[in-house]
Amino acid sequence: MVSELVLFQLSSFFALVGMTLGWRGVMTKYAGFYDLPTAWNQVFWGILLGGFYAMSADNGLFVPYFKTASDDEVYAGLNIISLILITLVASVGSHLLLRRKRVRRGGSQPASGWALGLAIGGMVAMVVIYRTFEIAGGVTLFSLSNAIMFALVVPRADAIITARHGFMMLHDKRWGAVLRSTFWRAALLVAVYFVVFQPLGWVFILPFVLLSNPSADAWIWESVPKEGRRRLRRIWAEEARERERSGSQEEAGASVVHIHESE
Repeated sequence: MVSELVLFQLSSFFALVGMTLGWRGVMTKYAGFYDLPTAWNQVFWGILLGGFYAMSADNGLFVPYFKTASDDEVYAGLNIISLILITLVASVGSHLLLRRKRVRRGGSQPASGWALGLAIGGMVAMVVIYRTFEIAGGVTLFSLSNAIMFALVVPRADAIITARHGFMMLHDKRWGAVLRSTFWRAALLVAVYFVVFQPLGWVFILPFVLLSNPSADAWIWESVPKEGRRRLRRIWAEEARERERSGSQEEAGASVVHIHESE
């Protein structure tokens, strides 16, 4: 059996890769036009909050779930009270971090929420990946494929939840943001724990991520100041015109070559 230290290092590696990939695309698209230092600060706090959240969920929910499944006892589901309490604490903690003055001052709740959610989801993914390797007795085809999926999906899914939380805060829907984040975190946690044993559960998780991910662009866009939005639109328009000119020149060059070949 692979040592616990190696399993932990592998789990950390996959989680960090997942967080890095989650940052690319959405956050890099608007890089330089939102409060980047605040977003990075949220990553630090997200690692702390996510570590507490992931360990609490693991000890209070996953371990009892696994023990019951291992003993072949009849299992009625996760303890609903513990599930609500743990996810509620995580959502309230996220809310308090997004209410800080430095976040509200620039209206960067959605962008900060994405960064915060990536870190929280990364910690959850790290613990779940470790459990997946541990249960499989090491690195197998099943555990490795599941670990890759956890790394790719869980940080992004939590980032979507927390970015939506920040977006709702911009529109003064504080209690609604907390309650919705709690509901979606609880649903995600149940699905993730189910997938540890039944890969078929990805059928329920992937549609949520794929359908919600495009909306994240609109939420992060709200974090960009109005002047920054105008500059971005001008930059994108110039890039589009440049692509059109390049395409026209390539077509003209291809036509000249074709004429010479015909001659």
